[in-house]
Amino acid sequence: MPTLPAAPRRSDDELLSAEFMTRLEQLEILSRRIFVGRMKGERRSKRRGASVEFADYRNYVPGDDLRFLDWNIFARLERLLIKLFMEEEDLNVTLLVDCSRSMDWGAPAKGMYAKRVAAAIGYIGLVNYDRVSIYTYAGGLSREMVGIRGRRLASQMLRFLQGAPLDGTSDFASAARRFALRHKGKGVVIVISDFLDKGGYADGLRFLLSRELDLYVVQVLSPEEIDPTFAGDLKLRDVEDEDIAEITVSRPLLERYKANLTAFCTELKDYCTRRGVTYLFTSTRVPFDTLVMSYLRQRGLLR
Repeated sequence: MPTLPAAPRRSDDELLSAEFMTRLEQLEILSRRIFVGRMKGERRSKRRGASVEFADYRNYVPGDDLRFLDWNIFARLERLLIKLFMEEEDLNVTLLVDCSRSMDWGAPAKGMYAKRVAAAIGYIGLVNYDRVSIYTYAGGLSREMVGIRGRRLASQMLRFLQGAPLDGTSDFASAARRFALRHKGKGVVIVISDFLDKGGYADGLRFLLSRELDLYVVQVLSPEEIDPTFAGDLKLRDVEDEDIAEITVSRPLLERYKANLTAFCTELKDYCTRRGVTYLFTSTRVPFDTLVMSYLRQRGLLR
């Protein structure tokens, strides 16, 4: 993991403005798959169900529930057709937010940026009455708010994210494994992290992929990490595990660092793409509202 001098802390600002929340209310979270939850939600799809709103017919196949056969059609046409109804479905939306110490870096800090993106997605889910869960992690899952629904819990969600400390050593694999063992349902999962984890990202993503989730990865880096401007003899301290490295920063060294970082991000993107995971890279220099209103919509998470 790249090691950098300690960055100055920024003051805690509000995560979402009232004006931006009004804009978010026009959006909804999409899933590339259909997921049925334990409660009826406000998403509707054509499925064979017991609601009163008729939608369509399809041909009978052995094993279908005979209660949904249309006997009037059979009497007229001698065809076995199953009635389809509009059934409401529940969408589970989960956010895994990296709150390790490395996220407390940059201007704006990556951790604050990640919290704002998570807050925006979570708010969209709540106003659409999706089931929203938020986990923060560092060495493992550290804090959680699970299965909340409805606009009335938006303030509670914002306080939860606002109060999440940026501390500890990142262990994405441990956090993902614990989540995968506990999370039995399906749904949309968004991981927001810098992915600067000495243990790597592959094991963690494999744990999540084993649950057949609709998985999104948002990698957040600061401009200082993407294009550092250090020079001369430096002693760098790893902000997570206190490792010390003494180096002489030269132009060739900076170029090698940038090449290695680009290769790392490209490998993460390729790993995700090959496995059907939607990957999005962003710098904290990109306004977070632009990321939400534009880039996440382009990537198909929001509409």
